[in-house]
Formats: sequence, C-alpha cells, structure tokens
Amino acid sequence: MEEDLLRPPSPPPIVHYSDHECSLLGDKIKDDGNFAEAVQVLLTWLERGEVNRRNANNFYSMIQSSNSHIRRLMNEKAQHEKEMEEAKRGSRALWLEYWDNSLPLCSFPPASVSCTPVDALCPSCTSTVEQIVSVFQAASKQKAWDHFTKAQRKNLDLWRKQVQEIRNMHSEQLMGIRREEEMEMSDDDMADPSNSKHSEDSVASQTEALKEENDSLRCQLDAYRNEVELLKQEQNKNQPQRSEEENTHSQQLSFLQQALQGMQTQLIKMQEELKKREVELEKSLDDKQQLKKEVQTLKEGLQNLQSLPHTEETQDPKVSQQETSQEDDKDTEESVDQTTEESSASAVVSTVVSCSQEKEAPTERSPSPVQSERQALLVGIISTFLHVHPFGASLEYICSYLQRLDSKISTSEVEALLTRLPCTFRQELSGVGASLEKRWNFCGFQGIKSL
Repeated sequence: MEEDLLRPPSPPPIVHYSDHECSLLGDKIKDDGNFAEAVQVLLTWLERGEVNRRNANNFYSMIQSSNSHIRRLMNEKAQHEKEMEEAKRGSRALWLEYWDNSLPLCSFPPASVSCTPVDALCPSCTSTVEQIVSVFQAASKQKAWDHFTKAQRKNLDLWRKQVQEIRNMHSEQLMGIRREEEMEMSDDDMADPSNSKHSEDSVASQTEALKEENDSLRCQLDAYRNEVELLKQEQNKNQPQRSEEENTHSQQLSFLQQALQGMQTQLIKMQEELKKREVELEKSLDDKQQLKKEVQTLKEGLQNLQSLPHTEETQDPKVSQQETSQEDDKDTEESVDQTTEESSASAVVSTVVSCSQEKEAPTERSPSPVQSERQALLVGIISTFLHVHPFGASLEYICSYLQRLDSKISTSEVEALLTRLPCTFRQELSGVGASLEKRWNFCGFQGIKSL
C-alpha cells in the first residue's frame, strides 16, 4: 500500500483524434515548450491508424509543422556555433593582450565564455530529431500512407530523407566530440594516474555515447527496413498492374485479329458475288443483242408482208371480207410493232406468229387470245417486265407494276390474259411448304419453236 502511494502517478492517456484536438495539437506543435509532448501525441495517432481521407490534410499540416521545427533547431545550432566562434576569438584576443603585457599566468582572468560544445547547448536535439524521424516512419506505413495524395507523399518522402540525413550528421558530430573528449581524458589519465574518479566519469560518458550511438543505429536500421518494405510493396503493386495491362493488350489483339478475319471473309464473298453479277450481266447483254437481231429480222418480215401486191381485189365478197380482216390484222400488227419498238421484241414475236398463222390458213382461223390493242400493249409490257426478271415474278408484283401505268388494270384481267397465252407465259411454283409461291415466267423464245 505504501509502495502504491509512493509510486509516481501514471501519465494521462492520450486522447483520440477529433477536429478540436487536432487544432489544439497544431498549436502545441508550433510552440517550442510543448513540442515534445505534441509530437508524441501525433506519433500515437499515426500508429493507431487515425488517418483517413477526410483528415489526411490535417495530419499533413501537423507533419509539416514538425518538419519546420527541425529547421528552427538547425537555425539555433548555427546561431550557437556563431556565438562560440565569437567567444573563442574574444578569449584569444584577451590571451594575446595579457601575454603581450607579460602578466603572470596566475593573474590570468577566467574565461568568460565556456568552451562547451554546441551539442551540449541543446541536449534535447537528439531526442527531438529521433521523435520526428519516428513520426515520418509512422506516416510511411501503408495504413496512413495510402490516404495521402501523390504530391503529399512526394513531400513526405523528401522531408523524411532530409531528417535522416540531419540525424546521421548530428550523430557523427556527436561521436566525433565524444572521441575528442575520450582522447583528452586518456591524456589526462596518463598525466595524472591518481585521478581514478575522472577515468570512471569518462567510462560512464563513453558508455552513454555508445548507448546513444546504438539507439541511433537501431533507428537507422528500422528506417532502412521500412524503406525496403515500401519498395517491396510498390513492386508487388506494379507487377499485377503490368500483368493486367498485358492481358488487356492480348485480348485487344485477338479481337482485332478476329475482326480482320471476318472482314477478309466478307471481302472474299463480295468478290465472288461480284463475279457472278458480272457473268449474269454479260449473259443479259448477249441476250439483248440476240433479241435485237431477232427484232430486226421480224421487222424485215413484216415489211415484206406489207409490200405484197393487192391483186385479189376482184374476188368474191367472201374473199374481200377475208382481205378486210387481214388489213385489220395488219393495222393491229403495225400498232403492236410500234409498242414493241418502244418496249421490247417479245410482243412482236407473238403478234407476228398469230399473223403468219392467219396468212397460212385464212379459211380456218381460230379466235385470237389478244382481242384488242390494249391487251396487245399489256402483253408487250408484261413480256418486257418478265424479261428483266429471269427468275419470274408473282401476279401481285406484275399487277402493282402495271397499275403504276394504269390504275384501272385489275388482277383478274391480267391473270386471264396470262392464262390465255401458254406459249408466251408459263406459271411455275417455287418454295416449299408455307413459302410456296406462284411465279410467272416469259417463255416466248421456247414457245415460238413449239408453234
């Protein structure tokens, strides 16, 4: 119980992060008197993982203020060094002045300025630097490092390297001063071997120096380990990104190759189709030339028929009636000839065939399937239409084409006309099942041979 009462009170627990505590801590960091305590709180917050995307800027500002404290320490150190140089110069001038005046050594006044090293003027510099280095190491851990921006990470890395360089330089200077003190102590021991107490003090100071050096080396080792871990983490992050990029590039390349192959196959199909169309075009041109020749021969035959002399005018009334009917047929043939010259030679073929049959058998003539000039025109137009459709056309398609010319034309009239001319038009069935369709084809070139 007495031991508990005599035991010093435990330090108060460090509060958790909040915006209010953050503003208070920022003011304490800027104050030299409360800097050590404030840096310890900042280090605890970083190690707890209090950093997030929302308060990352606040932590960055506090770390920046801590780094500014290093600059203040360096400026103070430079100021102390300057004062030491001035003090040394002043003491040297006093020494020379007394020496020139030949004063006894015992009357030499004590030095007004002690020759204490610069590092002794700021005993807390080492601990302060170590605290700041610990802050940068805690900020470099992944749980806090990921929440800073790219520019903030760059500045933090630069500041951390600068602080480590300052710490190393400070440690080297401190070790050099300790070595000089040890050499002076060893000289004093050789001069005065009875001064054992001084030697013990030198051993203790040497032990302390070794401890501080050991601590600084341990901190450097931790810093190097953290750097190695960060480099490993960055390398592990970059490797999956590269593999993902390579996979995407390979997929894009395969897609492009497939698209190129598809385009090549389409190009080959289009070339084959173009060749087929060219062959069909050549065939249709040949048919057209053949039709022109046949039309020309038919025209010549008609002219020969029209130029026959009318020597049978004095025959009996029956013969005269036959001639009259023949003249009417000739007029019909001439009108049909005109329509065939405008549209095609197919109608001429049918009319000439019917005319020649009437000439050969004038006494036994069957009724003509073409009963009027209008029907003859329809036969010529339909023949021309079906000639440009070698695979045939349906009755509705033919009627829609004819109704563009004359809206009074009916489907039944066209179907009856096509049915009365089996040697000129032929009906065929195409397709299977539900797609079965009736098509009309022009067969005048084959039908003229069968008559």
